Amino acid sequence: MKPPNRRQFLALAAGMVLETKRQAPEPPEVHGPRLVSQLEELSRIGRTPEGGSVRVAFSEADRSARQYVQDLMLQARLEVEVDAAANLIGRRPGRRDLPPLMFGSHIDSVPNGGHYDGPVGSIGAIEAARALAEAGIRTRHPLEVVVFANEEGGKTGSRALSGEVEPRELDLPTASGKTIGEGLTFAGGDPARLEQVKRSPGEIAAYLELHIEQGAVLESRGIDIGVVEGIVGIRRWNVTVSGSANHAGTTPMDQRRDALVAAAEFVARVHRTARDTPGRQVATVGRIEAEPGAPNVIPGRVTLSLEIRDLEMAGIDALFERLREESRGIGAQTGTSFDFDPFYLSRAAPTDPRLRDLVEQSANNLDFSSLRLPSGAGHDAQSIALLAPVGMIFVPSAGGISHSPREFTEPGLIVQGVKVLLQTLLAADERDW
Repeated sequence: MKPPNRRQFLALAAGMVLETKRQAPEPPEVHGPRLVSQLEELSRIGRTPEGGSVRVAFSEADRSARQYVQDLMLQARLEVEVDAAANLIGRRPGRRDLPPLMFGSHIDSVPNGGHYDGPVGSIGAIEAARALAEAGIRTRHPLEVVVFANEEGGKTGSRALSGEVEPRELDLPTASGKTIGEGLTFAGGDPARLEQVKRSPGEIAAYLELHIEQGAVLESRGIDIGVVEGIVGIRRWNVTVSGSANHAGTTPMDQRRDALVAAAEFVARVHRTARDTPGRQVATVGRIEAEPGAPNVIPGRVTLSLEIRDLEMAGIDALFERLREESRGIGAQTGTSFDFDPFYLSRAAPTDPRLRDLVEQSANNLDFSSLRLPSGAGHDAQSIALLAPVGMIFVPSAGGISHSPREFTEPGLIVQGVKVLLQTLLAADERDW
């Protein structure tokens, strides 16, 4: 057979180039109108007269929303299952035998909450997966789109993956009226098999979560994208102030052991000490109750809550020790005593520096402005951080309002966030974690 001449060779080469271009996948495109429409449809499930959401975990509204989201996962060509912790997981195989890249959020709400906290990250993750499928792109890593169960009621779904759900928690009540165990069964899970849900470090390549900021930093500075540095740790205590109840009319002022006076001074010290200590810690007294609660009786006992948040657990501990020392001085001055009973711990979770860089680079490549900032609220990413590198992407919240019917993020800003999520996901796929 004679070799082709120059003209034949050039024609053959041109045909090969044309065929290569024909076979190359189109770049993935986020379908903004579809994304916004799906968020609006989800917001109708459990909508309140005030315009908010009552879609608490394990409620009928939650179950309806989960079915809607499961249908969206199937439309995105994901293989869907409900695990024993009632997490909705949509999977797509990768080109190589690698740990999966996981991304998602939650769709349950607080009572009469908003329509963006959780759904933006969940619907956004499904849209990113659908964009990849429609472009014919198969990633190196397998993909897992996850909608976690009961985030607002204690991050049950994500904490089950990290093995943090204790058996006693299954009997705790939820806002739905069911216990956590009953709720998991109601949502298609199996509390008797929670151990099977647990993942080990290394089983997840990396985790990404898109979320509204729930604060006003991005909006006030006109920034498009927040690159989350980490999720704050949280510690809470029940504080009991003990004094002596006595007659309000017959007990002289200099002979009183008024527990409420001591508690009031402590509340002021909490605010002042947290404000004046260098750093980004915050401290809050959000609940207080005086006993016996009669207008003509000096309060003999007060119970109050103390919460401290910081990006460093050491910062929380240091501030608590200062406040406990303040309480001793107050007690000596007022004839009262303070007792601190810890009842809640959520560990601080720094995001992975490599993922921070990828989020920042993706935003820059898309000509979006970005800012690094901490997350003052808890997220499912905290649980997954015990297993894998995590990254979070924030989009602005109007007025910094969240957990309210007035919670809002402009649709265009949500679309921008999903575009950054998609580009970050593709960049992360090129790495071996």
